[in-house]
Amino acid sequence: MAIVYKILSKDAWTRARAEGVFLGAPVDLADGYIHFSAAPQVRETAAKHFAGLADLVLVAVDVDRLGAALKWEVSRGGALFPHLYGPLDPALAGDVVDLPLGPDGRHRFPEMIP
Repeated sequence: MAIVYKILSKDAWTRARAEGVFLGAPVDLADGYIHFSAAPQVRETAAKHFAGLADLVLVAVDVDRLGAALKWEVSRGGALFPHLYGPLDPALAGDVVDLPLGPDGRHRFPEMIP
């Protein structure tokens, strides 16, 4: 089972769950797809795009649940990144965990992330 991850604010995830849909963060809406990261990419994504931000969650989604709307496309450094072309149904999420900042200002990832 392959898993992809979305980092977003707790508030955005709470709204998505209440509304039954996540349309994307501002960067997602601007780019036309929802940005995800694979496990080996998610720490760098946090450091590059969410440095110093608190009150974030890490949402895990099984790629098989996303279907054909999930595309793997070349992005940062030539690596393939998962992009979801369409809304995310919050009911498809598996684990949703807090992504706290450590004393060094870097995010502390759960053990499920290698």
